[in-house]
Amino acid sequence: MPSPRHRGLRLRECLLRWPDVDWEGRQIRTIGKGGRTVTVPITSVIREILWPLRGDHRESVFTFVAQRTGGGRIKGQRYPLTKGNVASLWKRLRDRANVTGFRFHDIRHDFATKLLRETGNLKIVQRALNHASIKTTVRYAHVLDDEVADAMERVQKSRNKSRSKLREVS
Repeated sequence: MPSPRHRGLRLRECLLRWPDVDWEGRQIRTIGKGGRTVTVPITSVIREILWPLRGDHRESVFTFVAQRTGGGRIKGQRYPLTKGNVASLWKRLRDRANVTGFRFHDIRHDFATKLLRETGNLKIVQRALNHASIKTTVRYAHVLDDEVADAMERVQKSRNKSRSKLREVS
C-alpha cells in the first residue's frame, strides 16, 4: 500500500480501487476528505508498488490473503484491505516495535515536512496534501531552527554578492 511516506495520503485515500488507477494518464484519482477528488501522480516508486498487484483482485488494489476460514472469509482467498484492517495491523506493528504515541497520520506530517524542505514551496505542499487552506498546511510542514538559520545565511550571502556587483558597476 503506498504509504503516506511516498505521497502524504490519508489512510482512507490509500485504500485504492483499480478504477482509481489511470496507467495511461500516470495518475490516481480517488475521493478524499470532504468528498473532494484527490489526484496523485504515479511516480516511479508508486508504480513499483502498484504494478505487481495487478490481477490480485478484480476491484481492490490492496488486499490480504485470509489465514483461516470464518467471518465470511475463506482461507487462502484475497479480500480488500479496510481501514479497520490497517488500523489493527498498525497497532500490532507499533506494539511489536514497542513504539507508543505514533499515529499512521504522523507519516503524513513527515511527508509534508520533507516536501517543504525539498521544494521550499508551501503551495506545492498544500496541493500535494490536498488541503483547502494553506493554514492547515502550515501546521503539517514543520520547519527546524537550523533550516531558518541556513536560509538567513543564504540571504545574507546573496545580499553581499549583490552589493559587490553594485560596487563593480559604480
